[in-house]
Amino acid sequence: MTLDIDIEGWPASTDWADLAERARAAAETVAPELGGERLSASVLFTNDAQVHALNREWRGKDTPTNVLSFPMLDRADLLALPADGPPEMLGDIALAYETCEREAGEKGTPLDSHAAHLIVHGLLHLAGHDHIDPAEGDAMEALEIKALASMGIANPYGND
Repeated sequence: MTLDIDIEGWPASTDWADLAERARAAAETVAPELGGERLSASVLFTNDAQVHALNREWRGKDTPTNVLSFPMLDRADLLALPADGPPEMLGDIALAYETCEREAGEKGTPLDSHAAHLIVHGLLHLAGHDHIDPAEGDAMEALEIKALASMGIANPYGND
């Protein structure tokens, strides 16, 4: 999968594009359906105001959140894609800087580790994974933990 990465207002002290690519590679190890050169997704590193507006417009929730995912294919359609064919856009992910920074501080986690977790989480949503049902949520958490471990990032849920 290729990523189209846009960074607006995140500190230049971290290479966010590189982090997103490493998170993509980690997500592909636990969700191989994300692999393949014909697939793409966009990742937007932005601020609370923009994520707030997206959340209000698309989810009817009048608040910022840490990450939003907008899948363009459902899981069955993704899994049914032939290996060859035209490019396919899986969807978009947006991360809100202020919320991510605050959450990382509350968790005592480096911002880059928290952002990597949220990118993996968002990519798994684009692959059709969800956490509405508790059993599906547990399965998605397990995938996130495994992907993050491959990046050297500790279990973000603290349920080792």
